[in-house]
Amino acid sequence: MSNMRETYARLVAEGKLQADPAQETVMAEFDRIRDALANPPKKSFFRKAPEPPKGLYLWGGVGRGKSMLMDMFVAHLPDVPARRVHFHAFMQEIHNAMHEVRKTGVDDAIAPVARDVAESVRLLAFDEMQITDITDAMIVGRLFEALFAAGVVVVTTSNRLPDDLYKNGINREVFVPFIDLIKERMVVHELASLTDYRQDRLAGSQVYFTPVNAESRAAMDAVWDDLAGAEGEPLTLHVKGREVTIPQYHNGMARAGFHALCGQPLGAADYLALAQAVRVLLLDNIPTLGRSNFNEAKRFVTLIDALYEAKVRLICSAAAAPEMLYLEGEGTFEFERTASRLREMQGEDWGR
Repeated sequence: MSNMRETYARLVAEGKLQADPAQETVMAEFDRIRDALANPPKKSFFRKAPEPPKGLYLWGGVGRGKSMLMDMFVAHLPDVPARRVHFHAFMQEIHNAMHEVRKTGVDDAIAPVARDVAESVRLLAFDEMQITDITDAMIVGRLFEALFAAGVVVVTTSNRLPDDLYKNGINREVFVPFIDLIKERMVVHELASLTDYRQDRLAGSQVYFTPVNAESRAAMDAVWDDLAGAEGEPLTLHVKGREVTIPQYHNGMARAGFHALCGQPLGAADYLALAQAVRVLLLDNIPTLGRSNFNEAKRFVTLIDALYEAKVRLICSAAAAPEMLYLEGEGTFEFERTASRLREMQGEDWGR
């Protein structure tokens, strides 16, 4: 089986990828891990078990190809037990597993959960590592210390430097040892590409579809298929002890209907968590707004503010143009700012 460098070169030669010097620089790290997993040192009765290879923490701006490279790496691994999973989804599984283990009366729920994970894989590949929830921050250090001690190799992508994880979070001093652990057990590599491939694919493309009909639904489906390339899985965010579930998520892209985000009792903290977790949001079926759905309208305004401040790329289908969405009832004046932001967010350079 070809290594990453050879696979990448072949895809470039076939015109399926564009050669990128920044992407090419990380090939050696992927191949280092691949070779070590494929050819582990033989165990000896006289020596302690060999150290597993260092993992990889690949960080950089959105749209640089981090997830694409990690997926390519996992797909071309030899016969090695590996799992690729979104970091938020993995942590949700950990919380659920710990909840079940606590029912047995154990004092330390992390140890058996980490042991179960380590027995199932030799490599964990995480998409978009970031810590926004205090419950994650409190357990992630001990969890990964146990995984590393069991010989699990971790490859992850992130939009942030390790030092910026859980930045300004509550009780961050408890989290800092995890940052040190990342630096000790993983090679930190910045993917410093000058090209934002996701934005380039959207450049000049329509991102606001109106009215809501079969044609706009098909257009939204086509955008998702082009950018995500997969059906996506639910993404659960932990916000102040609550769970907020986004119906579809894949590689930094999320998709939800208006009702799922604005028809539910969500608030600013929920939308801020969403804006931190995704880089592109497809929002389906925005209705006309007014007295009859005033609460939904207020939530929509808060959602757009959160997306705007976080520079999240918004692609949506709506019943009318931004200026025609809210024509009657209390709040029409305030909605003018939201309409203006919706217009601005349609710009080619938005989110860069």
